[in-house]
Amino acid sequence: MATERTSAGDPARTLKLLWRDSSSDPQRGPRRGLSIDKVVETATAIADADGLEAVTMRRVAKELGVVPMTLYTYVPGKAELLDLMLDFAYARMPRTGTTGQPWRHRIAAIAEENKALFERHPWAATVSTIRPPLGPGQMAKYEHELSALDGLGLSDIEMDDCLTHLLAFVQTCARATADARTAQHDSAMNDQQWWDANAPLLARVLDENTYPTAVRVGAAAGAAHGSAHDPDHAYAFGLQRVLDAFAALIDRTSD
Repeated sequence: MATERTSAGDPARTLKLLWRDSSSDPQRGPRRGLSIDKVVETATAIADADGLEAVTMRRVAKELGVVPMTLYTYVPGKAELLDLMLDFAYARMPRTGTTGQPWRHRIAAIAEENKALFERHPWAATVSTIRPPLGPGQMAKYEHELSALDGLGLSDIEMDDCLTHLLAFVQTCARATADARTAQHDSAMNDQQWWDANAPLLARVLDENTYPTAVRVGAAAGAAHGSAHDPDHAYAFGLQRVLDAFAALIDRTSD
């Protein structure tokens, strides 16, 4: 399956657009009151409503009331537009003030901020950022998030490693949440209804003598969560385990 990724366009043109280098402004063609910010806001609204696959240069141009060729005087293509959209979302993330609070609270706040980002912009969780868009939004986000790990005795590499691990965990949870919503929409049933409908079949094929541990544990988990997977529980449980792992690293560093 093809994955959208950042920094897939022309690096020089993308960086000029991200940092609003004056030379990135269109010098010719009808402007009709457009701006790069307006183009990005429109593309983001489309992605929020209909998914990233709905964002095409033609669709964005239509929403803005211009012909596609006009749009290309502002943004070279979808690859560069995606970088702008993600950086736009990063720049507008709320930054929780946690100065002076315990480190677990600070790091949990970073996780919650990113969880909220993906809830507001579900498409962002599907984008690979192995090569991140190094725009002002990205850099402000990185600076803010590193502050939660600063002063804990970690090396610079360990700080970056911890943040990368935390953000990957949150992104994975966000994808699972999106998958659960899609499954419910497509089947027109919530998880409890789906399991209730299929319980008779499962009871016939799952032999508790052949799979004693799986049947016992699966039944207990299903009863506790109302399904095989509860995204909210998985996030809460997983975040605490991530923080426990960080504690072991921080304690080792202190020792």
